[in-house]
Amino acid sequence: MAGETVITVVGNLTADPELRYTQNGLPVANFTIASTPRNFDRAANEWKDGEALFLRASVWREFAEHVAGSLTKGMRVIAQGRLRQRSYQDREGNQRTAIELEVDEIGPSLRYATAQVTRAASTGGAGGAGGGGGQSRPAQQQVSEEPWSTPGSSTSADAWSTPGSFGDDTPF
Repeated sequence: MAGETVITVVGNLTADPELRYTQNGLPVANFTIASTPRNFDRAANEWKDGEALFLRASVWREFAEHVAGSLTKGMRVIAQGRLRQRSYQDREGNQRTAIELEVDEIGPSLRYATAQVTRAASTGGAGGAGGGGGQSRPAQQQVSEEPWSTPGSSTSADAWSTPGSFGDDTPF
């Protein structure tokens, strides 16, 4: 939409995404991204960290389930979305304002890591921006001790393992 503030944030997750469900059964995942600028100090001849930005973020619907099942604490991510401002009253009655990121796209950063992508099986709907309209579930759940390790075997759910395994459409 016109007039929305769209930003891209690169940083690390401070905790595992928290998956919850609204009273209507709508999934939502909330998490915090810590982004710390790093600059080279020529006088000291070393890299120095700047002040960290801690940005609360949220994703909805099947997207929330994908994020909660894929991302973990400490992972470096690239997130793009829209800044949202909301006002609320705290327990002491003070008026507060929070700025949060409503995520449109998120994924692991491959600068210092590798990742294996598996396509989520769709059970209907066209999907699309804002979380999608159809129901979908991860095609394969992969659990690993190391958040960045590559699972040992590939399956047909892996979009790149078998050419043409998803028909004529591209795997992304």
